[in-house]
Amino acid sequence: MNNKKYNIAVEATLEVIGGKWKCVILCHLTHGKKRTSELKRLMPNITQKMLTQQLRELEDDGVINRIVHNQIPPKVEYELSEYGLSLKGILDSLCSWGEKHITKVYGDKFAVLEESVLNDHLK
Repeated sequence: MNNKKYNIAVEATLEVIGGKWKCVILCHLTHGKKRTSELKRLMPNITQKMLTQQLRELEDDGVINRIVHNQIPPKVEYELSEYGLSLKGILDSLCSWGEKHITKVYGDKFAVLEESVLNDHLK
């Protein structure tokens, strides 16, 4: 029996998607399957160690699927699980709020947002 207790339900959400990189990884995976190297290229400031750790944690929580293709050289891809797809609304809301926050704090969001497939809809 699990004795875990939360004060409010958002704690459980943040336990799964909290931290600097998990939501960014999940946002990229909303656009389809990605290999580790693709995710690393999309997030140049994350270390390989951190990316691997975050992917493992998301997989352990059932939010993403790790797909291993039986070939040489080995090919591994990640995708949102059905459970992970249920986070899309939350991720969209976080992005929308972030855009408003950037505009409020910095004025021109294009001056601070990197070129990214995730930002193409803003153009």
